[in-house]
Amino acid sequence: MPQETKKISTITLGCKINQYETQSLIEARELDGWVYQNEPADCQAIIINSCAVTARAVRDTRKAARQAAAANPEAEIIVTGCAVQAFEAEFSSMPEVSRAVLQKDKFTLSRESKNLDLRISDYFRARAPVRVQDGCSHRCTYCIVPLTRGKPISRSPEDCLQEIVRLFSAGIREISLCGINLSQYGRDLDPEIDFWELVNFLRDRVQKEWSGRARFRLSSLEPSELTPKALDTIKRCSDMLCPHLHISLQSGSPRILRKMNRGQYHPDQLFDFIRGLKAIWPVFGLGADILLGFPGEDRELYAQTRSVVDRLPLTYAHIFPFSPRPGTPAAKFSGQVDPGETKKRCRELKQITEEKKKAFHLRLLELPAVHPVLETRQSGMNEYFVPTELKNPLPSDWIRRIIPARTLDVKENKLTAEYKP
Repeated sequence: MPQETKKISTITLGCKINQYETQSLIEARELDGWVYQNEPADCQAIIINSCAVTARAVRDTRKAARQAAAANPEAEIIVTGCAVQAFEAEFSSMPEVSRAVLQKDKFTLSRESKNLDLRISDYFRARAPVRVQDGCSHRCTYCIVPLTRGKPISRSPEDCLQEIVRLFSAGIREISLCGINLSQYGRDLDPEIDFWELVNFLRDRVQKEWSGRARFRLSSLEPSELTPKALDTIKRCSDMLCPHLHISLQSGSPRILRKMNRGQYHPDQLFDFIRGLKAIWPVFGLGADILLGFPGEDRELYAQTRSVVDRLPLTYAHIFPFSPRPGTPAAKFSGQVDPGETKKRCRELKQITEEKKKAFHLRLLELPAVHPVLETRQSGMNEYFVPTELKNPLPSDWIRRIIPARTLDVKENKLTAEYKP
């Protein structure tokens, strides 16, 4: 009798690195003869790739396990990732969970195929991340990631290049260069290099074939990385870089940054960098991560963060309330901020950044064209990291292409546009 097809489904919480690793696990299982499908209903296995960066992320992981078991009681429910690394006993004891696999052992889920290194050859979306670095040793006082991801590990430039060429050849036209802490890229390599040298290397190797046809997007950057060398690299590689940066700012208060163990930069340094960036990219998207309600953040120190946000040309922001994480120093700091006050501050900054987003979208209407990567026949993400909806659908075989589009209007935080050959 023919062997029954083994089916697998996945659920991913958290960052782009998790999404990348889920794709890698899917591809490895496919090499082992499994068939991937979106719906878990009749799968033999469901992998839940977890996140631990906030208490909510851990709760969402538990909820996902319960829902997966309810949807498919016969499936093997495998929970892996950062939440398991931090709370192994908790997930191992859940009756819905068949196996709890530590983040550091995630690769064992693909051992049957001998694929001990997580890597990808395609992606489930039109835009793909490439993990160039993992882990962090900086130990911000609020952050659980060093406890869940371990020490920094960098991929060699050649290994990154091979994966990028593989993805471009598979039809991917935008790749995000991602890491847990890109400022620590290359310190463990021989010879040692930094992230900006990696960007130069990658652009030089693919520019002849792919410039104008594909592009890179830089993932979250530490403010300490925003140096003259960064500006030189962005200028030199601008033919293949999306005019968009995302900054892990966290706070605009130097005192709070020192308490966070992020005193390696001062918020004012950003403004010098932005002035230099405007000379290269007259128009660019700029996002930031901001953490509010950190212990000791009184009204005066919060006002410093608000002032920095007011002054920065942000086009969006990810604003989070402080969430005490077990095993981190900040969980035991005095001066814990009232949660109601923290929520109020989050609402206030979200309102400010939403207004900035709207103003930026209106500015994009003045451009002759934007260039989304099509994710469906009628929508995509443009180079400025703004969703773009097309007036009329294009042929299905155009999905994943970079197309020129004339902007028409802004609706519900999206640009509306029409294809402009």
